[in-house]
Amino acid sequence: MQGFRRLPAVDQFLKSDPGQALIEMHGRQMVTGALRAELDAARAAIRDGAQAQALADALPIRVAERLDLDSRSQLRPILNLTGTVLHTNLGRAILSDQAISAASAAMASPLALEFDLETGGRGQRDDHLRGLLCELTGAEDATIVNNNAAAVLIALNTLAMGREAIVSRGELIEIGGAFRMPDIMARAGAKLVEVGTTNRTHPRDYETAITAETGLLMKVHTSNYRIEGFTAEVAAPELAAIASAAGVPLLNDLGAGSLIDLGDYGLRREPTVAEAVAEGADLITFSGDKLLGGPQAGFIVGRRDLIAAINKNPLKRALRLDKIRIAALEATLRLYRDPDRLAQSLPTLRDLSRPRDQIAAMAARLVPLVQDLLPDGFQVSACDCASQIGSGALPTDTLPSAGLRLTGPGGDAPDRLAARLRALPLPVIGHIHDGALILDLRCLQSDDDLIKALRAL
Repeated sequence: MQGFRRLPAVDQFLKSDPGQALIEMHGRQMVTGALRAELDAARAAIRDGAQAQALADALPIRVAERLDLDSRSQLRPILNLTGTVLHTNLGRAILSDQAISAASAAMASPLALEFDLETGGRGQRDDHLRGLLCELTGAEDATIVNNNAAAVLIALNTLAMGREAIVSRGELIEIGGAFRMPDIMARAGAKLVEVGTTNRTHPRDYETAITAETGLLMKVHTSNYRIEGFTAEVAAPELAAIASAAGVPLLNDLGAGSLIDLGDYGLRREPTVAEAVAEGADLITFSGDKLLGGPQAGFIVGRRDLIAAINKNPLKRALRLDKIRIAALEATLRLYRDPDRLAQSLPTLRDLSRPRDQIAAMAARLVPLVQDLLPDGFQVSACDCASQIGSGALPTDTLPSAGLRLTGPGGDAPDRLAARLRALPLPVIGHIHDGALILDLRCLQSDDDLIKALRAL
C-alpha cells in the first residue's frame, strides 16, 4: 500500500537521532525488536484506514513506550493500602533497615558463610543463627530451612518416614495455595493417623492411637482459623507428657510463630516459641516472614539430638538458605535483644501496633490533597477501616484503622479507579468494599508516599 512508504525502514530509524538515543538507553537488539513490533502494528492500522503520516510521526514515542514497558520489572514496589499488614501476595513482612543493610552487604562481597575464621576450616551456615535462636527461645538447638512448610516436611521425613504421625483431626489445616497438612505428611513419607473429631480431641484419643509404629505426635497451631463452641483440645504440656511417656517425640508446628508476647502491643496473645519450648515439645517449627518480621524462612528448634538428625537428612541441603537471607535473619533476630525499641525498629510490629488515632489524623490530612489528584467525577472522604494481620495469623482479629474512601460515577467506578491505580509507576493497591475503593492507611509511612504516587494519574 502507498501509505506503507511513509513508515521508515528499520535501518533508517536506527540511524536517526531518536533511534540512536534509544539504542544508547536499551541496546540495539532491544530497540530493533520493539521497532519491528511497532512497524507491524502501524501497517495493520494503515490497512484499517489509519493515517500513515501520523503513525510515522508517532513511531519514536511508541517504540520508546514499548521499550520502557518491556524493561520494567514485574517484581515492582507497590504501596500496600489493602489493610492486610502481612499480605502473602505482596511479599509479607517488610524488612528492617538493619536487615536490608545486612542483606546488601552479603550481596556485595564474599563473607564467612561456611568458613570458620578462628580455625580457618569449614564452618556451618546455620551457626550464624543457631546461637540467637537458642537464646531467644530457650531451645537446646536450632536449624533453618527455606520456609515453614519445608521445616515441617523435613522434620516429618526425619522422624516419621515410613512410620505413623498422630495428629488431631481438628488440626489438619490447609495453608495458602491449597497446601494441606495431610499432603505434606504424605510427601514426607509419614503415615497419617487422625485422632479425635473436628471439634473435640481428648488425651485418650492420642494414648489409644500410639503403637510400635508411631514415629511422633504432632500438634498444629490453627493460626489461620478458629473453631468455637463445643470444643476440646489437648494442651501442649499434656500432649508432651503423653509423648514422653510413650517414648516418642512431639512436634509442635506454631505456623506464624512469635518470639514476643503480642499482648504487650495491644494485640491478642499468640503462643510464643519460648512457651512451646517450656511446655515440653521436642521440636517446634515456625515461620520467619510472618509475625517474626524477617525474610522467608522456616525455623526448627528443640532437642539437640533431633536437630542433629534433621541436619543429616539429605533434604537439608536442598532446603537450605542462601547467604542473603541468613544475613537478613541474623540482623532481624538481633533486634529482639532490645525489646524496648522493637516496635520502632521492626516494620511488622510498627505497623501492627500503630494507633488508630494516628492513622485517622493522616487520613484527614490526605483528603484534600488526594481530591486534587483524582480524575474528574471521583470523590474522596475519610473512613474507618478494619485492618487484618494476614498470612493466617490471628484470622478472626481485626485492628481498628482509618483510610480513604474513593467513589465515582457508575457502578464500575471502583474497579476502573483500582485498575488505574494498579497501572501507576508506583502501583497503589487497595480493596473494594461497599461500592467504593478503600485505601487503608495503616501501612502508609508518609503522606508524601501516596501523593507522589497519585501525581502520575
